Amino acid sequence: MTPEIIFALILAIYVFDFVLENYLDYLNLQYKKLPLPAELASIYTPEEYQKSLAYQRANFNFGFLSGGLSFVVTLILLLTGFFGFFSDYLKNFIPHPIAHGLAYFAILSVVGDILTLPLQWYAIFVIEEKFGFNKTTPRLFMLDKIKGYLLGGLIGGLLGWVFLYLVLEIGQIFWLYFWLISLAFSLFMSVFYTNLILPWFNKLTPLPEGELRQAIESYCQKVNFPLTNLFVIDGSKRSTKANAFFTGLGKQKKVVLYDTLIEKHSQEELVAVLAHEVGHYKKRHIPVSLTISALQTGLILYVLSLFIFNPSLSQALGAKEWSIPLNLMAFSYLLSPISMLIGLLFNQLSRKNEFEADRYARDTYEAEALATALKKLSASNLSNLNPHPWYVFFHYSHPPLLQRLRALRS
Repeated sequence: MTPEIIFALILAIYVFDFVLENYLDYLNLQYKKLPLPAELASIYTPEEYQKSLAYQRANFNFGFLSGGLSFVVTLILLLTGFFGFFSDYLKNFIPHPIAHGLAYFAILSVVGDILTLPLQWYAIFVIEEKFGFNKTTPRLFMLDKIKGYLLGGLIGGLLGWVFLYLVLEIGQIFWLYFWLISLAFSLFMSVFYTNLILPWFNKLTPLPEGELRQAIESYCQKVNFPLTNLFVIDGSKRSTKANAFFTGLGKQKKVVLYDTLIEKHSQEELVAVLAHEVGHYKKRHIPVSLTISALQTGLILYVLSLFIFNPSLSQALGAKEWSIPLNLMAFSYLLSPISMLIGLLFNQLSRKNEFEADRYARDTYEAEALATALKKLSASNLSNLNPHPWYVFFHYSHPPLLQRLRALRS
């Protein structure tokens, strides 16, 4: 294909993605708002329900504004050929292809993030503050930014260097070598993320001895779950929202409960939440998801190898000559429809897994305790009780609350 045709495809895909995303947001906002369901009346007061609707609208308005600004700026940069011009200009100062590629993405990433700082600040210190969620201080916000830049530079820079080196030194078969390296890295991070990365931002402490830990250990013995690492994370330093997650493999697997979750839920509800996480382990959802993700990565890298050396992609973005970072950027735009389809499949699988984990908790512990915990989580997070089905189909990795409650009763 000629650079002109490739550029036309990039523009068409970019505009289509923007229109589709905003249309789904609009459908979701305008979707029929049910009266407060009777089954939630004990958890959601009418005032809290109205507050949740206001929260959805505030996020829609902010998303429309920030997304619209990003769309317009990116569209201008595409139409003016800025990305190609900047790549050619940067080569005058950094001619080495590996250093050029790393510098190109580093500059665009950091500058782009700095330019959106006012929007990020508004989301946290205005919207989240207004609805009672924010606990982040300005100092913590800036420290998170600095740590994020350091980690991004270290990890992203290392992986980027390996990728560029393989492309330049090995040629089209680079995809196989980088795939194997990325698999090893993903496996390493799955095992050691909570030991190496998470402590940069949060503090993990073992759940203290007491009735809650005894109840959790008793349940784990009952279902033969080898619990060795049970931690509490200080999520309250940034937000009042609550959560729990299961991470790691083998002896490094961990169950992590947010301190906000422990604060707002009874012992029975917390054990039910843990039973849900154990369900993911028992149903082998994590290794299956990792395997599917690995196959997806391999496929995308192989397809990338068919495009990475085509100078027309760089020229489509305004460059005079072939550039690896520009080809990667053009490829990411062209891949967008396929990425959307893959995302839909992953969301469908994730929702199925959540139903299965709910059923496991129901069958091995107590349905009512889990149902109450889900209701409280939804209320405390001001979740949308009645999202549009199409919005759920495209964006939800977890089923909506009412669907989960009905499934627990079936």
